[in-house]
Amino acid sequence: MNKTIKLRVRKEIDRESELKVLKLKGTLITKGYTEIIHIEDENEDFYLNTFTTSTDFKKEAENYILDYISINNLEDTIILLSKVNK
Repeated sequence: MNKTIKLRVRKEIDRESELKVLKLKGTLITKGYTEIIHIEDENEDFYLNTFTTSTDFKKEAENYILDYISINNLEDTIILLSKVNK
């Protein structure tokens, strides 16, 4: 069974942060956590990025995202939202 992971990403960010966000998304795909990331407007300030991953990879993907956010100082840019399918 697949689990859904949601990220809230700030719309107005500097070029350096934008590149880091793109790298995160690319890495989530190349590491095999997902094949596609869906992006939609949440409101005028944030995008909602959603992807599904297998139950086996869910915790690993969440830990990777949280580590990436911390290492790259993206706490004000990306927020890992509560999990949809716990």
